[in-house]
Parts: sequence; structure tokens; C-alpha cells
Amino acid sequence: MSAPVRCDIPVTGMTCAACSARVQRALERAPGVQSANVNLMTSTATVSYDPAATSTDALVTAIRGTGYGAEPPAPPRAAAERVAERDAVREAEVREIRGKLIVSLAVAVISMALGLRPGGMATMGSGERWLLLVLTLPVVFWAGRHFYTRAWAAFRHHGADMNTLIAVGTGAAFLFSLVVTVAPGWFAVRGVPVDVYYEAVAWIIALILLGNLLEARARGRTSDAIRRLAGLRPAVARVLKDGVERDIPLDALAPGDEVVIRPGDRIPADGILVDGASTVDESMLTGEPAPVRKSAGDRVVGATLNRNGAFRFRVEHTGEETVLARIIRMVEAAQGSRAPIQRLADRVSAVFVPVVISIAIATFVLWFDLGPEPAYLHGLVAAVTVLIIACPCAMGLAVPTAVMVATGRGAELGILVKGGEALERAGDLEVVVLDKTGTITEGRPAVTDLVGEAPEEALRLAAAVERLSEHPLGEAIAEAARARGLAVPAATAFESLTGLGVAADVEGQRVAVGSARLMAREGVDVAALDADATRLTQAARTAVHVAAGGRLLGLLGVADPVRPTSRAAVERLRAMGLEVVMLTGDARATAESVARTVGITTVVAEVLPDHKLEEVRRLQQGGARVVAMVGDGLNDAPALAAADVGIAMGTGTDVAMETGSITLMRGDLAGVPQAIALTRRTMRVIRQNLFWAFIYNVIGIPVAAGALYPVFGLRLTPAMAAAAMAVSSVSVVTNSLRLRRYDPR
Repeated sequence: MSAPVRCDIPVTGMTCAACSARVQRALERAPGVQSANVNLMTSTATVSYDPAATSTDALVTAIRGTGYGAEPPAPPRAAAERVAERDAVREAEVREIRGKLIVSLAVAVISMALGLRPGGMATMGSGERWLLLVLTLPVVFWAGRHFYTRAWAAFRHHGADMNTLIAVGTGAAFLFSLVVTVAPGWFAVRGVPVDVYYEAVAWIIALILLGNLLEARARGRTSDAIRRLAGLRPAVARVLKDGVERDIPLDALAPGDEVVIRPGDRIPADGILVDGASTVDESMLTGEPAPVRKSAGDRVVGATLNRNGAFRFRVEHTGEETVLARIIRMVEAAQGSRAPIQRLADRVSAVFVPVVISIAIATFVLWFDLGPEPAYLHGLVAAVTVLIIACPCAMGLAVPTAVMVATGRGAELGILVKGGEALERAGDLEVVVLDKTGTITEGRPAVTDLVGEAPEEALRLAAAVERLSEHPLGEAIAEAARARGLAVPAATAFESLTGLGVAADVEGQRVAVGSARLMAREGVDVAALDADATRLTQAARTAVHVAAGGRLLGLLGVADPVRPTSRAAVERLRAMGLEVVMLTGDARATAESVARTVGITTVVAEVLPDHKLEEVRRLQQGGARVVAMVGDGLNDAPALAAADVGIAMGTGTDVAMETGSITLMRGDLAGVPQAIALTRRTMRVIRQNLFWAFIYNVIGIPVAAGALYPVFGLRLTPAMAAAAMAVSSVSVVTNSLRLRRYDPR
């Protein structure tokens, strides 16, 4: 079998969960298809298939065979082009629906005006009935034509959906009215009222179209996050070639080009800063509003905003290889994914329409047998009302709308959630496992303490020696000297002493930097600072001795510092009712010191990387508990994969973006409780949507059937049912759109 290939196929004509479920079943049964996911909100079928067994043309044919439209997947394009095309399609859809709605409303209002005159339908003449027929024809055969054609296509393929309910309901009312208009005498001689229901047909179609219009506009707003991200790229880049600056289109930018950035410019691509310095607003990437200081050697990301400095950077990635393009692809994939809770709505939708049609038939029979005269008319109206009010639009929109809005909002906050399943699992978390290095801590050593009779001098001379070293501790010492503005002299005769430290000649004297054993070898007495060395060690710091000319100058405490936000993040996780565990390969003393600092009581230390996976599984207790693993996305990859939810910490410029089911675009533990809060709120909205979608039908169908008539004499009209159906769908979308304003910080 060949390696599976993934493609996205545009699907047209889907209007409810039953539609998308039927397309998905057809794809899943097609030869060579490994998995299929059909998203009603994005009108897209995402298919993973074996290219040796099938092709995209065959998949398109399979979709068309269900009665829905499909087009071959478009070639890869830039995110901005994809968004622009979707917007154009959506705008065309809105324009078409708006035109049909205007015509339908006009006919409905005219019909209602004729029916409201004294005497109403009973005094309506033959000419007026023919006028209403003529007015209603464009409503049925143009404005509402797609309901009937799609219902017929579903019937031919042994299926039923929302269109079936609308077509049967309005079709029955229209055909009955047509017969009355053509042969009124047949009814009159039999004592049957010569009533027509053109008004109801026009109002039903108009109100359903109104719901479709509001729904289409609301669906457009669910993609606002992607639209905003795609619109961040500048149109041109200012490239420096042969000493001359010139603006070129962004598409002409290539890796290796040097780009000049001035204050207020948006950075056009990903690269490395080579000259100058500035602060850069990376909030579109990380959700963090504070600008980040950048200098030579730092990485800059396309679409971020330069603030107050000028610099040049060398382009590394352009177009679809940039971080922004990757983020957009991940958000699009997430918005097209299916949450496990969606299966509940799918199972209900699969049997819903046939059940509703059966209830409508039973309603007609009961009214015909037990209702007042004219019983058959009351039965027909009640049956049509049941069919209209039961349309499962809200049920089909309940989950995908919330997933789309939540993943888009997460991207704006620097939280990339890779699909509906990740959202649902994260919302049920019980245990959060935190890696130490690079997660709770900064992930790089830093000088934390200066001790001794001449600590600044010790740091200055140590930096002179360590500049020639490649050890991480040496880099931390050299960086500390730079940060303090110390004038670091040159060093010669550098010597690296394995396991002990380093030494070199600086300003005419031998300088040794390293352990107490190195000092003993150099004949340096360290007794005066023994107590300080012990204190640093107990605080999980590495004590680095510095001696010059045979005399101890001081001690440098070097450690991987705890991130400033880690303690607050841990406290918030615990306040959310989550158990927090630290899992690290470091020595127990170091791990427990860090754990005390941030408020973690459960520590699993001295664990080898390949054993972290086993620890995660132990915490899961065979699936009894839902566990998240938070790591840097690289050496924690096995544990991230084993956890129910893998949360990868990263800057968004490395492999961390591709690891785990949730990626935090900034290296800040505060993003973990924010991500969990977002998923919990999303699941709450999904459950609200499903509740209201189900309860609407549970209450609406019996009322439409006439359950209140024997006691209260109340009945719903088909037009009232259509309005209620439209309100139900729009309310679900509107409830989901509240997530656009949710701030989990």
C-alpha cells in the first residue's frame, strides 16, 4: 500500500448534519479511503486515501453520487488567496440568498395582505387565488428550487435530510393550494372550504432563507481569525542589493535576501537579524502584547510589527514556509476537524429525518381521525408544521461552529489547538504533567549569584576565559558580563580541563574558572567561601570558583532560572482543580528545589527520556484519568504522544510547532492554564448548543403536532415553525460566536 495522501474537496449543497453525515459515509465506503471527515461549516471533505487504490476524481464522483456538488481539490495556494476565494464564494452565496429572500418576502407580504382583508381566505375570489398562484411560482421554482432538487437527489440515493423536510412540507401545502385553485368547484360541492396556503408557502421559504442568510453571514465571521492573520503580511519588501534599497513584491522575495526594516514596518518574512536592534511586537504570534527586544543573531518572524528601531535581516523562509503560513494551515486543519462529541449529533441526524417524517404521518392520521372539521386540512397543516420545525440545522451547527471560533480565537492568543478532539480531551483534563527544563525554567543557564571579595572582578575575568569555551555555563557567564556592561579583556593560552573547568592567561595572570577540585589543583584556598558554595548547591545552583594569580576572587552561582510566570501558572492550574506533577530527568535535589519555588508537591525526578512515557501511562491509570503532558516538543516527544493531550512549548519557529495536540507559541507556562480555560469554555458552549438544539426539537415537534390543542386550543402555523427553526439555527451560531471575545488570561 502506498503512503496515504490527504486532500480537501469542496462540497456544495450541504445544509444540515444529515447532509454531511451522508457524504462522509459515502466517502468512508469508497475503495482506498482510509479516513474521511466532512465539515458542514467549511463545506469541505478532508480525505486521507491510498493513491494506488483511488484518485481525487473518483472521490469527487463518490460525493456527486450522493446528490451533492463537488469539485477537484485546488492546487496549493498562498493563505491569502485561499481566504480571498472563500470570502468571494461566501459573498456570492450571501448575495444569491439575499435576492431570493427579497422576492419571497415580497410575495409573502402581498399574500398576507390579501388574506387579512375582511372575510379573509373565505371571501377570496378565483382571480385572487390565481394571482397568488402566479406570485408563488417564482418563490417555489426559483427562490426555493434548491430545496426540492436536493430533496429529490437525496431520495434517489435512498436518503433524507433537511431539504426533504422543507420540500415535503411546502410541497404538500403548494400542491393542495394548486388543486384548490384549478378545481375549486370539486371542493365546494363537497362542503370543503376553498382555502389556499400560498401565504404559508411563501412565508416558510422566506423565513428559512432568512435563517440561511443570517447563518451564512455568521459562518463568515467564524473565519475572522484566519482572515486577520492572512492580512498581516505587507505587500512589498525593502531589499538591499549591491548597496541599493528597492521595494519588491513579496512573492519575489527569496531566502538569502537582506531586507531593511524601519520603525513601523511589518516584517515580510522569517529570518535572522544581522545588523541593528529594535523592539518587535509579536502579539500576532504569541498573544503577548509586550514588545520583544531584538538584536543581531535573533530570529524575526514574518508579519510581526517593528516598533522603534531599524535593522537588517537575512531572509530564511518565505511564502508558505513561513511561521504565519504554517499557523494558518494548522488553524484551517483544526477548524475542519471533528470533535468526538460530534458523533452524538451525527448518530441522531442519521435517523432523525425518517423519524420526523413518520411523526408527521402519524400527526396527519391522528388529526384526520380525531380532529375537528375540516379534519384533513388541520391534519395537513399540522403535518407540514412538524416537518418544518424539525429541521436539524441547529444540531448540525452545534459543534463545528464552536470548534471553528475557538481554534481561531486560540490562534490569536498564541494557542494553536490542532483539532476538535484536542479541544474535547483538554476540556476533561484531571492531571497536568510539567517537564522542568525549558517549561518551568528558562531552559538556558544564567548567572544568579555573585559572591566573594571582588565579585564583579571575578565575573569580568571569568568571562574573558569563558568566551573561548563552548560549554553552556561559559555562555551564561559571558552573557552576564555583557549584560552588566563589563569591559571583558582578551585571553590567551586557553586550556579546557575536562571535568574540572577552564583556565587562561588574562592581563598577565593565570585565571582559573571551575570546580573546587580545579582550585585545589591550582593551589587556591577556597575555605573562606565553602559555606557559600554549600548554600548555592543546596539551592540547585552550580558553584563556579574564580581565581586569579593563585587567589580566590569569588563564586558565581549558575542555574537554569525559573520563568517569572511559572509559579502563578501552577497556582492557577491547581485552582482549576488539576493535579500538577513535575517530571524531569534532573537530580532530585535540583528538581525539588525548583518544585518548592513554584509550588509543586508531586515530583518525579531522575527519569530518563525514554521512561517519561511510562510515567505518563502510569499517571493515566489505564485510561481512568485524563492526563496532559507539557514539554518543549523535542526530547519530550514520546511523552507528549502518549498523553491524552500533548502541550508543546515553543517559540513557533522550530519542531515544537509540529509536536503535541496543542502548541503554545510563546515559551511561557502561563499559556497552559489559558489553553485549558479556552477548551473548557469551548466544551461548555458546545454542550449548550447541543442542549438547545435537542430541547428545541423535543419541545417543538409535539407542539407542532398539536399537543397543546386539546387543553389550550393552541396550534403552530407552518410559518411560525419556519421562524422558530431559523431562530434556533442562528442562536446556536451566535452562542458560538461569543467565544470570539473570550479572554482566558
